[in-house]
Amino acid sequence: MKKLALSATAALLLSTGIAAAADVPVKAAPAPAAAPVSPWDIAFGAAIMSDYNFRGISQSNHKPSVNAYFEPRYNVTPNIQLYAGVGGYSIEFPNNAAAEVDFYGGIRPTFDKLALDFGVWYYYYPGGRTFLGIAPPGFEALFTPNPFCTNLFTGANASCNAIKDDLSFIEFYAKATYTFNDNFAIGVAGYYDPDWLNSGATGWYLNGNAKYTGTTLPNGIGWYVSGDIAHYWLDTTDAFYLFTNLPDYTTWDVGFGLTYKVFTLDLRYYDTDLSKAECNVLTGAHTASFSPANITGINPSGLGTNWCGAWFVVALKADLTLNANVK
Repeated sequence: MKKLALSATAALLLSTGIAAAADVPVKAAPAPAAAPVSPWDIAFGAAIMSDYNFRGISQSNHKPSVNAYFEPRYNVTPNIQLYAGVGGYSIEFPNNAAAEVDFYGGIRPTFDKLALDFGVWYYYYPGGRTFLGIAPPGFEALFTPNPFCTNLFTGANASCNAIKDDLSFIEFYAKATYTFNDNFAIGVAGYYDPDWLNSGATGWYLNGNAKYTGTTLPNGIGWYVSGDIAHYWLDTTDAFYLFTNLPDYTTWDVGFGLTYKVFTLDLRYYDTDLSKAECNVLTGAHTASFSPANITGINPSGLGTNWCGAWFVVALKADLTLNANVK
């Protein structure tokens, strides 16, 4: 009996111990620590377009242009980003500059739906040469040197398409974009040029814009419509351009785009309120042609150009960031 009792007691204790052990929670292995998110990122991209239109004016003589950029970024906090970049465009300028090379940098603070951007931009046009102007019909004998373009009329130097070898200039800007929801955003931007195109004239450019992004289509294709309207205030040039009072102008554009992954196809219409004569004074276009209708107070040469007129531009772009698209 004693053996039986001891066996029963042992069995009871053993079963109780097993049950108690089963009730003890087992600690899960600790989850691996999440890899720290780097505050650094790099944006880069390229584009090919049927015309490089900058603020309503062709920079490529209405011919195709290519663009590429590289932009390192540093996120000081989730809401404050510092950035600097370099980019370039192929151009066709009257002074035969080799290209447009852009150097820029700034800070992008965000406050919920409001995104701000403050920075400085330097437009560099290497390889240019000075040109003293085109003689209008009937004045070709005066071309070398060209007193018609330097002495006879106030401002005739710009009118006759004289141009400096170096058009490089610096610009300061401030931008604000408010995103109401996933579909709609509006923005405003201001730019200040202490020496627009190295002409001696200061420039102020104010832009308003809006963008509607539609619901994604099948196969991951997105779409949007957007538009801009802006005004450029320009004042008086330096002595090289005989202190010409440059014309202010308004420009606008409207476009439709399709997106797929990192690619964007943008179809856009541009226009300004500049006449061909006013456009000639601003651009010094080497493709300008003479017409009596283009003879004005600031454009006595009668040369005119369509570089500022209505134009339709097709652009194919690719935009990536290192963290989102490469890693």
